[in-house]
Amino acid sequence: MEVNFNDEDKYYLAKKKVENIKGFYGNLTAFILVNIILIVINLMTSPDHLWFYWPLMWWGVGVLFHGLKVFEVFPVLGKDWEEKKIKEFMEKEKENKKKWQ
Repeated sequence: MEVNFNDEDKYYLAKKKVENIKGFYGNLTAFILVNIILIVINLMTSPDHLWFYWPLMWWGVGVLFHGLKVFEVFPVLGKDWEEKKIKEFMEKEKENKKKWQ
């Protein structure tokens, strides 16, 4: 599905992409800072029982998938997938309107 965008639409899409990237970097920064604090707390309070790696690992998986989506490396939820789904929903809507006319 080829879509021709005007300058306003292109600006909106670029702005949305920048906001998504900014959100990812915010998430990454929080991930790093919070996990440093958790590591310090764990090592100072109970060095015999290490638990810091659990939030590090699971939050890290979330950050990884967030980054893959934002930088469009994850093909399942990328732009092509979105456009295909939008077209599919638009076609279904047209068919439903024709049924009731």
